[in-house]
Amino acid sequence: MMSSLYETCPYNDIARSARWSDAVAAIESDRIDPHVGDAFRVDQSTRIATAGSCFAQNLARVLHASGFNHYCVEPAPGWLDEAKRKSFNYGVFSARYGNIYTPRQLLQLMQRALGLFKPAEPPWRMSEGRVADPFRPRIQPNGFDSVAEMEADREAHLDAVRMMLSSLDVLVFTLGLTESWRSRIDGAVFPVAPGCGAGSFEPGRHEFHNFRVNEIIDDLSQAVALLHSVNPRAQVLLTVSPVPLVATMTQRHVMQATIYSKSVLRTAAEELTSSNPAVSYFAAYEIAVATLNASRYFAADKRSVTDALVNHVMRCFFDRFARGATPQSISQAVSIPLSAEAPAAPVQVVCDENAIAEALAAQITRDSGAK
Repeated sequence: MMSSLYETCPYNDIARSARWSDAVAAIESDRIDPHVGDAFRVDQSTRIATAGSCFAQNLARVLHASGFNHYCVEPAPGWLDEAKRKSFNYGVFSARYGNIYTPRQLLQLMQRALGLFKPAEPPWRMSEGRVADPFRPRIQPNGFDSVAEMEADREAHLDAVRMMLSSLDVLVFTLGLTESWRSRIDGAVFPVAPGCGAGSFEPGRHEFHNFRVNEIIDDLSQAVALLHSVNPRAQVLLTVSPVPLVATMTQRHVMQATIYSKSVLRTAAEELTSSNPAVSYFAAYEIAVATLNASRYFAADKRSVTDALVNHVMRCFFDRFARGATPQSISQAVSIPLSAEAPAAPVQVVCDENAIAEALAAQITRDSGAK
């Protein structure tokens, strides 16, 4: 009699992947793959462009190591040795734009490359007369020798971005932050606050802005539409970085600010994938935070990710989106066996947000010296 009370329950026929007991609790935590359904596929010939937060660099690194086409439109000059290429941001992403943390940054980069927006912000000054590009202030150590050199490099960069947009097959964009700094003059968004290693913060010229979910959705929608205006066949793959904020300018605890930021970004990604068939979502964030592997997937600072997480994320990526990749090739690419207990050492990435941590550390040093 009791069982008959549940015969018409609409949950009776849901897939195993929709049941927590089957899809999560019954599976080893480092084997959970939170993806179902059909997806577009890439192979070794697919031109895959990457952009976004620091976490996006892990995808670029493993794609390249696995023999897939991480589409780079700004290659390093031949005379620059391998050790210096990364510090000069060659091959870190598909072009030398540094970290693109917010959809507004991505949209404005596209607009700048296509001649639709020219920000008013002047070059940022550094020590010893050197200058930095406000929109990629850490793309090379110690900045540029002169404004003329910076402007020439910027023009070449935007030319490369324009070519990338028109010729890529897939754009993988990793959403990183909602918090941003922008110009009060024209709304131009910077990857990091002026005054953190380059430039000078001026309250009358610069302001903090924490993007709301409707703004993120609108910016992403505009960016996808602009991409399709020059490349109608392009696919877009959105991810959300699991890396917490290094600091917040809100009046919240940094953990609350992080959860707000990631929740907004995840919600916006869902809105885009639900409304646009050319946009898909890859659940790197869920793999990092919902599989109960924090001690292995994050380093001692509880922020930097480890190769164990990259291993798990990339196995799921290749299983879902790639043709021609094997578990062995993926394991070799991330440099650890699939079954090994990886040490919780942080993956080394180039991260503009580190400028904030450096500024905080410098303040501590100054405070200590004043005592």
